[in-house]
Amino acid sequence: MLTLIGLGLKDEKDLSLRGLEVAKQADKAFIELYTSKWEGLERLEKLIGKRITRLKRKDLEQDSAKLLQHAKLSHVVLFVPGDPLVATTHTALVEEARKAGVAVDIIHNASIISAIAETGLHVYRFGASATIPFPEKTKGRLPESVYDVIKLNKSAGLHTLLLLDIADGKCMDAKEGIVKLLGIEETRKEGVFTPETEVIVFARAGAKDSRIWFGRVADLLKVDFGEPPMVLIVPGILHFTEKEYLEMFEIRYLC
Repeated sequence: MLTLIGLGLKDEKDLSLRGLEVAKQADKAFIELYTSKWEGLERLEKLIGKRITRLKRKDLEQDSAKLLQHAKLSHVVLFVPGDPLVATTHTALVEEARKAGVAVDIIHNASIISAIAETGLHVYRFGASATIPFPEKTKGRLPESVYDVIKLNKSAGLHTLLLLDIADGKCMDAKEGIVKLLGIEETRKEGVFTPETEVIVFARAGAKDSRIWFGRVADLLKVDFGEPPMVLIVPGILHFTEKEYLEMFEIRYLC
């Protein structure tokens, strides 16, 4: 049997009681930490009373048969930051497991997809999301598909959640993501993401020091956002209740 357990947004304290109970009873435990920044592996091992094997991306995307072989013979749990099925990799894993005759259980948890409601935006008013990757993953050039997602959502009046890449333990910060989008705007010149575009920066969701900023791109570039993880949100048409809420986080530089 394979059980996917969501870890929530920050550390082992976000683990649900159900997830903890199931993990304690499992025969083997694995974890992936390449899709999101998460803290507390050693503490989690103490909580469940067993060693947790850390998996790399290729272990789930290319060599998942090894994990599924364990799951055929014993009860295996896979810990995933946030919610287990937000990342498409894990949806594919569930499909492979069921095709192989492996029973699957999912224990959900909070993810950035639900946490963005902390900004005051209505979750059902979001369109497609996109990830801004590090240059080394795209041969130094940011794919314009990110720009196209923002453009499409804006045309429908919808908000856009932009996830910031993580690679080798390094998280992209909001300022780097903003600069990359401005670079595409210089090429495309379609007015989708300019210095006048209003953007929300949501940093360290789920932590005590989570912060939200709202303002023009030109003003946000002057802000010190502190440590990642963080996301960008490009609002579409704002409902009056969303506007009122965002006023609490609005920044203005008049100079």
